[in-house]
Formats: sequence, structure tokens, C-alpha cells
Amino acid sequence: MEHTSSEPVKMGVRPSDAELKALSDSFESKQPQDVLAYALDRYAGRIVLACSFGAEDVALVDMIHRLSPQTPLFYLDTDFLFPETYALRDRIVAAYGLLPSQVLQVKPLLTPDQQAAQHGDALWAREPDRCCQIRKVEPLTRVLKNYEAWITGIRRDQAPTRATAGFVEWDQKFQLVKFNPLAKWSAADVWAYIRINDVPYNPLHDRDYPSIGCTHCTAPVKPGDDPRAGRWQNFGKTECGLHK
Repeated sequence: MEHTSSEPVKMGVRPSDAELKALSDSFESKQPQDVLAYALDRYAGRIVLACSFGAEDVALVDMIHRLSPQTPLFYLDTDFLFPETYALRDRIVAAYGLLPSQVLQVKPLLTPDQQAAQHGDALWAREPDRCCQIRKVEPLTRVLKNYEAWITGIRRDQAPTRATAGFVEWDQKFQLVKFNPLAKWSAADVWAYIRINDVPYNPLHDRDYPSIGCTHCTAPVKPGDDPRAGRWQNFGKTECGLHK
């Protein structure tokens, strides 16, 4: 189901920074499911999972399905996702019996051809930040206007830019509450959960792709390298602009 609405539906009052920090700190000794249980209850009907179908995201899909199976997810369909990613989307939908209304496809306003006409061919190879703005950040801004909170798969050890992530934060960029239930988990924790619970995952992970984005800007990673070293190679860029 493609999501096109741009009308905001947020109704709540913005929690103070002190309230959010105290709440976040209270989860430091708890499990991701505790964070999710609070978030899904507190923001029932006003919360959504951001799902890129990476390892963290599919683990969260499984956890959320056990707690609140009607919770929606969205994915940013940049038009440049790997075939394996689209196939995994279909496997997840089938495995968890997700309804079309629960799986929101969010696309850029420009098709690839329109982007090329306006900005030139292969924008990602020349100005990856602008490409991410068009194909990821603007669509994300559009969909999040419809919610009061969102759930992400951010982990603190994924990148230096994420090292201080809280379990609960105010997302200044998108103006809503952000929950990071896996903040304290390691990659090993994520994969243990996936294997124990037989969660479907992207086969590219087995081919040295720890972090999977668009085909043009994702490469396999050598053993021992930073997990995000395969993203935007040859650019001083580690984030697409969705987080921080």
C-alpha cells in the first residue's frame, strides 16, 4: 500500500527533555520488549515502525507482532532497493499475516527518470546527500507527519553517530517521539534473536552486507571493517539523513 497522505494527525503534548531522559534511563536495565510494550501502549494508534528490512528491523517486526500485531510499519521505497529486499518484504508480510493497510510503501515524489531530468544522471555518485534528501528524507518527513512516535532499529554500536542513542528521545528533525528499543544490543544479540525465533532475514547478510540500503550506494564489507563501511564508499558519509 503506497502512503501518500500529508495531513498531520498528531494530537499529543510534546514531553519535556527531562521526562524523556528519565523514561529512557528507566529502560537501561530492561529488554527491548519492555521498551516496545510501553511505546505501543502509550502511543497506540499513533505509532509506526520504520522498517528497511535489515536485521534489526525484522527482529523488531517479530517482537511487535507478539505484542501488538496490528501496529503498522512503513518502508522507504527509493526505487533502488535490492531485489532481495523486495523479496524479504513479501516473506515478512506472509510470515506475519500483515494486512496491506499495515505495510506502508513510501515513495519519493520524483521517479528515477524525473530525478535524472532535474538533477542529472547518477545523482548518487555525485551528490549522495541530495539523492538521499530526495529519495529518503523528504518521504520520511511526509509519512511521519501522521504519527506521534516512531520505532527504529538504531543500535549504539552501529556507528559513532549513534553511540549516545537513548531508548526514548525527542526527534528534533521530525518533531515526534523516537523509540530505539535495540539501542543497547549488539549485532550478536540481534542475530541470536533472529535465529532463536526463526525470523526471516535478507540473504545479503550472509554475503557480507551487514548494512543494506540502495543498490547504488551499498557494497559488501571486508571482515573486521566497520559494519557501515559498505555504505557510500568513497564519500565522507555514514548516514542518509534519517537519524541525526
